[in-house]
Amino acid sequence: MDSTTRIFQIEGGNFDEIISEAARIIKQGGTVAFPTETVYGLGADALNSEAVRKIFQAKGRPQDNPLIVHITDTEQLDMLARDVSDSAHKLMDAFWPGPLTLIFRRRDIVPDVTTCGLDTVAVRMPDDPVAMALIEQAGTPIAAPSANISGRPSPTTAEHVRADLSGRIDAVIDGGPVRVGVESTVLDMTPDIPVLLRPGEVSVEQIRECVGEVRIGYTEHRAGAGEIVRSPGLKYTHYSPQTRLVLVKGNSQAVVDRIDELAREYRAKNFRVGLLVTDETAEHVSADEVFLLGSRYNASAIASNLFAGLRYLDQKDLDIIIADGWIEQDGVGVAVKNRLNKAAGESVETGKTG
Repeated sequence: MDSTTRIFQIEGGNFDEIISEAARIIKQGGTVAFPTETVYGLGADALNSEAVRKIFQAKGRPQDNPLIVHITDTEQLDMLARDVSDSAHKLMDAFWPGPLTLIFRRRDIVPDVTTCGLDTVAVRMPDDPVAMALIEQAGTPIAAPSANISGRPSPTTAEHVRADLSGRIDAVIDGGPVRVGVESTVLDMTPDIPVLLRPGEVSVEQIRECVGEVRIGYTEHRAGAGEIVRSPGLKYTHYSPQTRLVLVKGNSQAVVDRIDELAREYRAKNFRVGLLVTDETAEHVSADEVFLLGSRYNASAIASNLFAGLRYLDQKDLDIIIADGWIEQDGVGVAVKNRLNKAAGESVETGKTG
C-alpha cells in the first residue's frame, strides 16, 4: 500500500476509466473504498488472504469480526457458499441486489481470514452501480466492511472515508452520498429457521412475508469475550463518536422534556452540548450545536442522516452529545434505534418506551 490514498471522483464521462483503474488495484491485492447503497465499504479481493489482511490492518479491526463478501451474480455465490436453500433463493429473488446479507456454509475457496475462521460466509449483492461495476471489472468477489476506523460511525460520504483512512488505503471512489445510510440487514440461513443477526432497511416483517418464520438473534448488548459471532455489529463497540453520547430513549413527550432538561443541566456546568434530534424535538430544545435528523415519522430520512450527524457533531469540540430516541420503529427505524443503542455511551429511559 502506498502512503498516499488516491481519490477517484466520478464526474462527467470518467466512470469507466475510474472503475477500470480501481479494479486494477483490487486485482493487484490493494484496497479500495467504494460506495454501496448502505454505507461506503473498504474492499479487497475476498479470495486473496494478504489483500484481506490489509482491510483489518487499515481499520484496526479485531481479527474475530467476520467480513461481508459482495458479489454481482449467483455464479459467484455458488463459488463461495454451499447448501443454499430454497428459502435463500426466495430472499435473493425478492431483495437482491439490495441491503440484505445472507449467511451460508462456506466453501474451501474462501480464506479463513475473510470469515475469521468460521465455517460460514456472509454474502450480499449491493444495489449500487459503482459497487456492481467494480466487482464485475475486478473479476472476483470483494470483501468489504464499512470504510472507517473500527468503532467509529460508518461512512456515508467519501469525505468520511478520507477523514478516517487517508494514507491507510490505496484509493477511494467518490460516488457521492449513499442512499440508505445504515448497514445491511444480516440473516443467518444456516439454521432450519433463519436468524436475524442485524437489522437494516430490509425489515423482519418483509423477510417473514417472504419465507415465514424468522428468529431474532441480536440484542442491544455486545456479545461477551470469547463468544463466536457470525455477523459484524454484534461483539465490539460500533458506530460511536469520540464525544460522549447520551441517548434519551422512549416514545413520548417525556423524551423531548428530558432532552431539554439535560441540555440545560450540562450547559449550566459550562459544558458544550450538541443535540442529535428529530425535526419535531428541535422545536422545543436548544444547545451549542444541533443536527437535524429529519422527521421522527420518516425513518428512512433519519437513517440516511444518522452517521453524518454523529460525525458532524463529533467535529464541533463538544463535551457531550444528546441523542433523540423518540423515533418511529417501523421498517428501518428498528435499525436506527439499534445503531443509536450501540453508539451511546449511556442511555436514559424516560416515558413510555417503544
